[in-house]
Amino acid sequence: MKIETTDLPGVLILTPARHGDARGFFSESWNRARMADAGLDVDFVQDNHSLSRTRGTLRGLHYQSPPHAQAKLVRCGRGALHDVAVDIRKGSPTYGKWVGVELSFENGRQLLVPEGFLHGFVTLTDDVEIVYKCSDYYSPDCDGAVRWDSCGIDWSLGGDPVLSDKDLTAPAFADFDSPFEWSAS
Repeated sequence: MKIETTDLPGVLILTPARHGDARGFFSESWNRARMADAGLDVDFVQDNHSLSRTRGTLRGLHYQSPPHAQAKLVRCGRGALHDVAVDIRKGSPTYGKWVGVELSFENGRQLLVPEGFLHGFVTLTDDVEIVYKCSDYYSPDCDGAVRWDSCGIDWSLGGDPVLSDKDLTAPAFADFDSPFEWSAS
């Protein structure tokens, strides 16, 4: 597994090795022992799978607050998407900064989004499947969102995105009071 750092400490790009032949390929997308050996000791408890039918579907920017904050390991099972993480840890040297990476079935890349970050994506093709692991169970009381167009993210949209009501009415980043604190340790 190849592990790349990003401009946001803790947000990592993981690219599992693919072993292929004329039939296709095999890839180990997660192995707890190998990740722990690499210093990534995240205890995932839930897997999610979503489908976005239309290119330009934008989901985000979402977070789950303490005490049920979630780290996520996101990958693309079909199609392609632009995946984004935004640091929302108060006091962090990178507070409000974002990083984006293309995840696709073809490139096999995954994005590790730690607790304390907003997460969102826009689909680059039709019929995009997103598969991701979460480090805590979904908790409606801790579910939150920040408006997708309020963080200065270059979504590279060719038009208006397809949005949910939740994402249309989310508060702007400037009005957001983050529940996360940065720790230098």
